Amino acid sequence: MSQKANPRGTFLKIADSLKRQIEDDPDMAELPSLTEVMRDHKVSRGVALRAFGVLRGEGVAEPVPGGRWHVVRAGAGVDRRPLDQRIADIITAEGLEAGAAFPSASALAERFGVSRPTVGKALEKLETAGVLAGGGQGKVRTVRAVPTREERS
Repeated sequence: MSQKANPRGTFLKIADSLKRQIEDDPDMAELPSLTEVMRDHKVSRGVALRAFGVLRGEGVAEPVPGGRWHVVRAGAGVDRRPLDQRIADIITAEGLEAGAAFPSASALAERFGVSRPTVGKALEKLETAGVLAGGGQGKVRTVRAVPTREERS
């Protein structure tokens, strides 16, 4: 009787393979994309998603809205605050004052590992709160007010 690949457990083998990659590369910060996993292991989207689900369940990786899955290292703290709060922290962390130019949405998207539309929504919240002055397309966004500690928490 010929041995065909059994779809049951395939996602577990893929999860084990990804865990080995994470262990072998201590600098690995994000997992391969879903498409890459599907291509490399010749599996369906559902099987690849189940493999990522195993990694999430074991605390090895977690999804990032609008981006790839990130590796969670033991002892590494993960900032789970909303993106607008993390972006607002840039003002105090970099010592920006009212009137100072703020990083672009593209730069913030790369810095936080999320999509530009996701950053855009967070920036809109900060503009509504009066922390940033809207720049619009092609214009530089500026700091309107430095958030106090209470506003950031």
